[in-house]
Amino acid sequence: MEGLDLALWRDRAVAVTGAAGFLGSHVTRFLTSAGADVVALVRDDDPPTPITEEWDRARVHVVRGDVCHQATVERVLGEYQVKTVLHLAAQTQVEIANRNPVSTFESNVRGTWSVLEACRRSPLVEQIVVASSDKAYGTQPVLPYTEDMPLLAVHPYDVSKACADLIATSYHRQFGAPVAVSRCGNFYGPGDTNWNRLVPGTIRALVRGERPVIRSDGTPTRDYLHVEDGARAYLRLAEALAGDAGIAGQAFNFSNETPVSVLDVVATLRAALGRDDVEPDVRGTATGEIDHQLLSSEKARAVLGWKPRYAVVEGLTETVGWYRQFLGAAL
Repeated sequence: MEGLDLALWRDRAVAVTGAAGFLGSHVTRFLTSAGADVVALVRDDDPPTPITEEWDRARVHVVRGDVCHQATVERVLGEYQVKTVLHLAAQTQVEIANRNPVSTFESNVRGTWSVLEACRRSPLVEQIVVASSDKAYGTQPVLPYTEDMPLLAVHPYDVSKACADLIATSYHRQFGAPVAVSRCGNFYGPGDTNWNRLVPGTIRALVRGERPVIRSDGTPTRDYLHVEDGARAYLRLAEALAGDAGIAGQAFNFSNETPVSVLDVVATLRAALGRDDVEPDVRGTATGEIDHQLLSSEKARAVLGWKPRYAVVEGLTETVGWYRQFLGAAL
């Protein structure tokens, strides 16, 4: 697999929480292609996706369980002799978090300390990557976000990710856990079948000739990162941890460094699909969200040698091609 340290990953036991999710499915695909043995901890018995169907199944052990159940996580780490842990499992939807904050805190906060405590009690674990988010920064007076900024999260989802972020730092400082934190923006790309998200929901609506729904007024700007760039970022961070113990305890931003408004994303998708005749349904009902977000990836470039492969317009256009084929088969 191009760009990965094959010598590190070959036959390496890697636990991926949330492996069947959008990002996790791509991470697992990359790992199995690199020759790793993956223990996929998944909570629900969801149907396979086009991405999970690409996994090398001979290298994937699927374990049903909740990350909030520490004993389950500890059993997985011990029985499969796991060396690297990628903790991606989370409740990721802002709208759901605003409706159901307690379940979000359970999954994102309790789930994180459960995984880290299980790792602390598992002597074979050598690297841990915990997924935080650009939302953990909250509303800052200056953009872009840099890793030395305080975490000023206020809204439920944002607070849950800030807590997970701080818990990871605490486990490193207090117990020497070999953990690093990744902070990314909004992922998009092939394989996302959560139609409540902007990119897949808009594409499906346009393919059907329906007006895509925009919950905000369309002006909020976000960091959009192709899911394969995100997957490579997580694996590169784990590789850096393996090569330099000084990486532990640090956080890294991963970004295209190109802020794009919701309306601009929809306009790009309309153009790629040739549906400029279908106007979006802009409702302006979204609440509890940050207006403008942008990450600096300067540290990731300098320390990790990471940079994205996809510009936003290029990535969105390629993504449309994938969904054309996927939805064409489904309609």
